[in-house]
Amino acid sequence: MALTDMILSDMTKAMKNQEKFELSVLRMLKSALQMEKINLKHDLSDEEAMVVIKRQVKQRKDSINEYEKYGKTSEVENLNNEISILSKYLPEEISEDQINAALDDIFAELKPESMKDMGRVMKEATSRLGAGADGSLLSQLVRNRLNK
Repeated sequence: MALTDMILSDMTKAMKNQEKFELSVLRMLKSALQMEKINLKHDLSDEEAMVVIKRQVKQRKDSINEYEKYGKTSEVENLNNEISILSKYLPEEISEDQINAALDDIFAELKPESMKDMGRVMKEATSRLGAGADGSLLSQLVRNRLNK
């Protein structure tokens, strides 16, 4: 079942079970997916849908940081609940150890010498690790290795 179909199915379940919070989160997600579909002018693949979902999760994490600064704990709690609902549609995150193991292989193959090679390393790493790797963590680990 395609990811977008699964989201629509879960929306229907949330409607039937009268889960208003989950339904509102799924409606926001559906809207974001629809906007991306309009922008790309074709139906979204699962990978493209995952990119949209990751973007939604990232926006909420950024908002959490802002709300924590101002002590709005109820908003933080709501956003964390939204993230947990959205995360159901993402693959499991790859651990830092797994990313480091993949980077060991990539650095052995490509033999990057400076920060100029970061693009090549990142391209290879994202193709090998796929959607399960956190891009900011991956970028940070590559930067640290290249600066040594």
